Amino acid sequence: MRLSGRKHSSFTRPWTQRQRIALVSLIALNVATFVAQLFLEAYETGFVRNYLALSEEGVQHAYAWQFLTAAFLHDGPWHLLGNTIVLYLHGRDVEGIVGQRHFLFLYLAGTAAGELGHLFLMPATTMLLAASGGIAAVLMAYATILPELELAAAPFFRSRLCFKAKHLGYGTVAVGAILVFVDRTGVVTHSAYLGGCAAGWFYAHLLGFGRPSVLQRALHQRKANAERLRRMSPEQFMSEQVDPLLEKISREGLQSLSRAERRTLALAREKLIQQP
Repeated sequence: MRLSGRKHSSFTRPWTQRQRIALVSLIALNVATFVAQLFLEAYETGFVRNYLALSEEGVQHAYAWQFLTAAFLHDGPWHLLGNTIVLYLHGRDVEGIVGQRHFLFLYLAGTAAGELGHLFLMPATTMLLAASGGIAAVLMAYATILPELELAAAPFFRSRLCFKAKHLGYGTVAVGAILVFVDRTGVVTHSAYLGGCAAGWFYAHLLGFGRPSVLQRALHQRKANAERLRRMSPEQFMSEQVDPLLEKISREGLQSLSRAERRTLALAREKLIQQP
């Protein structure tokens, strides 16, 4: 049934679902890396943990390749399965919204941020299998882009309790923070959560999604005030901005002016110079 009621044209392109090339490629890369990880571990026990996982000791020994190899390492098949399910369920929507290129950059930014977070937060002896960093970035970007999307609902007394995407993001950050303080030895995966979540939140905001942060609101307010002052006529600017400052100077002296008030006087001087 045609909703538009129009006939097909020879120039009309048939609608096709956008292919998720970046998502499928990342899943395939993670699976292939896990298979290679199993072969290496079977060939030489401890090789992956000592030479491919990221650790501060490895960085001190100039094992720079660990930043790349650790990005796709998993702690067993269940870890791989869980990450793959989360990446597919949330990544298909995120890639469809931001596009393939930004989705790939988002994943890589989360991986890198997760690794840096591990180096800052965890002891030097811990080793990171960092595949969860990119997954956390995708999940947090999903929660930032679609915060009010209802994922599940359940009756609670006489009301309806809704579990939204933003709650999933809050929960991931909370779990990551708790595990960072609880589990701080041996081979870990959770220390990449916080850095990955931070990268996902920041990247989504760079693309224009999510509510403005405190810093963004402050910068927007400052820009709006500057534009308002620029549009004022010299007479209006003198009466509203400069006259109160002159009264303050007469009462408390020139040294009482703040840096912002001194900039206001400088702007008044520029307006008087530009006045024809």
